[in-house]
This record gives sequence, structure tokens and C-alpha cells, in this order.
Amino acid sequence: MTAVVDEGRWELRLPRGTPVAPLLAIGRRVAIAVAIVLVNWAVVLVERDGYTDSADGELSVVDALYYTTVTLSTTGYGDITPVTTSARLLNALVVTPMRFLFVLVLVGTTIQVLTERSRDQFKVARWRSRVQDHVVICGYGTKGRSAVRALRQQDVPADHIVVVETDPENVRQASADGLVTVHGSSTRDSVLNEAEVARAKAVIVAVDTDDTAVLTTLTVRQIAPNVTLVAAVREEENADLLIQSGASSVITSSAAAGRLLGLATESPRAVAIVEDLIAVGSGLDLMERDVTSEEVGRPSQSLGIPVLAVVRGGRTLTYDNVDCETLRAGDRIVYVGSNGGDHGVVPAHQ
Repeated sequence: MTAVVDEGRWELRLPRGTPVAPLLAIGRRVAIAVAIVLVNWAVVLVERDGYTDSADGELSVVDALYYTTVTLSTTGYGDITPVTTSARLLNALVVTPMRFLFVLVLVGTTIQVLTERSRDQFKVARWRSRVQDHVVICGYGTKGRSAVRALRQQDVPADHIVVVETDPENVRQASADGLVTVHGSSTRDSVLNEAEVARAKAVIVAVDTDDTAVLTTLTVRQIAPNVTLVAAVREEENADLLIQSGASSVITSSAAAGRLLGLATESPRAVAIVEDLIAVGSGLDLMERDVTSEEVGRPSQSLGIPVLAVVRGGRTLTYDNVDCETLRAGDRIVYVGSNGGDHGVVPAHQ
């Protein structure tokens, strides 16, 4: 679904398959129209003795072409007319159907546009009536695309992912990937309203600059105060500003990359494990779930899985916290899960 921006106007459209190039579509219709004219011209030439011209009584080759064009275009000046039975039958049984086909070809593009427009509006209305708990991703650069891949690997439907992007090329790519897109700035409330942010489950801010990330976060919080909002920034010094702006969680790309680079000099295998943990769908994965009723009252270490933290009352307690010794109703656990198969981690290049 693509949204086109035009002086503050946004319009959602459902994603489609690879569209036919406009010039190619027009070329096809022109070729069909020319073919109809040539066939009809040949038919008239075959029976030209059965026609009369008010000018000189005879039908020349040029007269036949003239008669063909005015007939197919339904103009019909009446200066050339069929006078024999065979010519009139040919007009009734062959030329008239070709006239209808010619007109359909000429207006076919308009009919197609109107039909597709109506179908798109119906699909948009249906999508708006059904969408709920979707994920809005602001920015479809490297970070945004990686976030989409992670969501898709977690079985989030493509029509429940809305990409807000200013770059037309990124919009086209997101649409080609089957995602809902809005072409516009994520710092504008009208754009975010088009993406139905108020009904979203989460918002991922993956824009290119930190100042845009802050403005986007403030705008999202104004529309959806309770939505889960995760933002990425380049510089660590801006992380606190994003938290103050309302971000639920902030990921600092430069700081994270720097820490991994430093860690790789002393423990390259640890870096390989970290990369495996954040790569969803293979090997080891970081997971989160609610504590079951059977697990309430038990120590987190007794669950048979590596529990890294317990989320309780909005607080995240690490595995070595004494409060984690007994699980409570309403707790959520963050643990390391496995997707089966060979769980060995590929060593980092040294």
C-alpha cells in the first residue's frame, strides 16, 4: 500500500505486483488501434466497388482510408456510403464490431484507471477498518529494512507493517516488498495519522538523523501517548534526549558498533554470539514471554532455559537480582531460546 504525497495530501494504496510501464501500456493500445484501422481499411478496399463517393462517385485508396477513420471514430460525414448488399452486410457484420472495439481501445485506459482507482479505494477502506496493533516504521534505510526483516521472521504480516519514508526510491522499494507505505515526513502529524499510529502496537524510529528522530518521537507521543516506541540514534549523547521525548527504548548505533569492535579485539567469539542472538530465526534468539501459572513461585533458574532477566512492574531485573529468586504472577521473562538444529556459533574472523 503506497501513499503519495502532494502538498500535504497523502493517499494509501495497497501494494501490487510489478506494474506495467505506462509507456509500454500506451504503446500496446496504440498498436491495437493501428491494427484495427489497417484491417478495416483492407476490408473497405476489398469491397470498394460497393461504395459511392458523393464527390466523384468512385472510391480511391485514400478515400477508403478516409472512410475507415471517420467510421471507426463514429464521426460519419455521410459523403461516402455503401450501396451494394455485400458492402452493407460487411459494414454491419465486420466494420461495426470493429468500430466498437476501436472505441473501447481508445477509452480503455480511462476505464482501467477508474476501475483501479475504485478498487484501491475499496481496499484502503477495508484495510483501515481492520488494521489494529500494527507496527509503524519511520525510515526505510538500512536500519528500517533490518527491522522489517526481523518482524517478518517473527511472522508479522506484511500488511501490518507501515513504512513512513520521505525518499521516493525507498517508498517504491518498500511497496515492492509488499509493505504499507506513506510517502512523507514522520515529523508531521498528518503523515503519522495516515499511518494510523494511534492504533499501532509499536513504532520504530529508524530515520537518518538524530534531530529528525527526536521530532518524530515527540510527534508520535502527541498522537499515541501509550504506544511502544523504539528509536535509534547515531550519537550516544542524544539518547537521553530521546528518552525525555518519550521513547520507550533507545538504541545507539555508533556506541553499539564501537562496543562490539572493542569486544572483538579480546573476545571475537563473544561478538559472534551477540550477532547470532540479534539475528532472528536461526541459532540462538533472545525471546520474551509471560510467566505461566505453573512457574509462579519457582526460581527463574529452575525453568530449564537460560533466563537473562525478569520484567516486573515495569522494571527489568537481571538474572542475579535477589528478587528473581521467586517468580510472581504477571512477570515476564527474557531468555535465550533455540531454533533447533546445529546451534554452534560460527567463530568470528580473526
